[in-house]
Amino acid sequence: MDLSSATEAPPELFAQAEGAHFATFRERFKVEELAETLVAFANGQGGSILLGIGGRGKAKAEGLSDVMAAREAAIEAALICTPPLIVPLPRELHDGEGRRFLLLNVPPGMAHVYSLHGKYLQRQGAVNQPLSAEALRRLLSDRGEISWDRLSPPAATLDEIDQHKVQDYVRRIGPTAEGDGSALLLRRGCLVRTDSETALAPSNAGLLLFGKLVELRYPQAEITLVHYRGRDMTDAFEREDIRDTLPEALRRAERWLAEHMRKGSRMVGLEREDWTQFPLPAVREALVNAVCHRDYSVRGEGVRVALFSDRLECYSPGRLPGHVTLANMVDERFSRNETLVQVLADLGMIERLGYGIDRMLRQMEDAGLPPPTFRETAAGFLVVLQGRQIEAAAPDSIDTRIWVKLGLNERQIAALLRIAEHHRLTNRDLQEQYPEVSAETIRRDLADLVERGLLLKVGDKRATYYIMK
Repeated sequence: MDLSSATEAPPELFAQAEGAHFATFRERFKVEELAETLVAFANGQGGSILLGIGGRGKAKAEGLSDVMAAREAAIEAALICTPPLIVPLPRELHDGEGRRFLLLNVPPGMAHVYSLHGKYLQRQGAVNQPLSAEALRRLLSDRGEISWDRLSPPAATLDEIDQHKVQDYVRRIGPTAEGDGSALLLRRGCLVRTDSETALAPSNAGLLLFGKLVELRYPQAEITLVHYRGRDMTDAFEREDIRDTLPEALRRAERWLAEHMRKGSRMVGLEREDWTQFPLPAVREALVNAVCHRDYSVRGEGVRVALFSDRLECYSPGRLPGHVTLANMVDERFSRNETLVQVLADLGMIERLGYGIDRMLRQMEDAGLPPPTFRETAAGFLVVLQGRQIEAAAPDSIDTRIWVKLGLNERQIAALLRIAEHHRLTNRDLQEQYPEVSAETIRRDLADLVERGLLLKVGDKRATYYIMK
């Protein structure tokens, strides 16, 4: 028996129980039964099939007497699926006793939805089960077979579209679109033709982008923002629920996060350097990606953003779409909602080519912060950004938001920062930093800080200097 082309299998493979991602078949299997399991794995998160295992209840390593015939039958099983299932060729294995087996692998993130003779299956435990109509519809949407954002909801009419928002969009596109806004929306997928082929109706994307009452049609389209003071969820927090068209919701959410994240400044020589808890472009990317690529067919749950003292968590409903996986998401491009992506790209809120993940990685690196982490949950996708640790260095530990809220001007904030770093400040120091400002203005700035109780004035006349109170 020639085993030169086979790989020795780990013993634990033969002891593995059948389940959601593993199945076994004995040598005399039926091609269609194997095809059903291939379809079920392909419509789920993938799996492996080991040929040459017998026994009922308890697996028994029997091996294959004709490996070539088994390989041909396995390839036939993949090809009779609809569409034909393109997977790696079966891999030959052997055990320590010279028995031979074949291992078939169905990778996760397959590009299509698969069936066998019109029957759509998915793996549930160790059993292949027919997909329900709702599960099939969701899978078709996830994998781009049906684009949810280009479907029109029941009884939708053009009266639900805010024409002022449409005109703002058309003007942004420019002269090529201003002649016929409806034609542009039709090309973008915001309008679709009805069954009559003459009348137009708004699509889901059109209503999410330009609708008058988004909340009534799509309560799941809200963005919930929560700010916790510490590193854990507590009863003390600030919350904002945003329900609006997607462009406006994104603008409002970004403003809210910019206002609530920690900001500060430090003096580098005579220059003031501002910093934020997270790079704002990276926050924008996480937010826009969550809104663009979430699964809007999931009702009862919106995008959730939690801001902590050390991190930002951005959760969106729906797992990764199509063939995208955690392993290939940096390199692969796939849009669950192509119309949303295109229109938001037209509005300058996202790049059409989909390099958001790349930019987010680069922006965090440029800010000297750890790369973002990505995780799939049972029903969604989570992005975590680690923020600047202000405890690390004294100059960085100054949060200037309170000074801004007090109405201090740039020179006054610079004075407080300089004292924080050098422990004292003279009128001449601030004058050298702002040579274009009169000495009287500098004097008034410092006098105001003393009057507010922020600084103490020490000494008199030429010997005067200021320290923190």
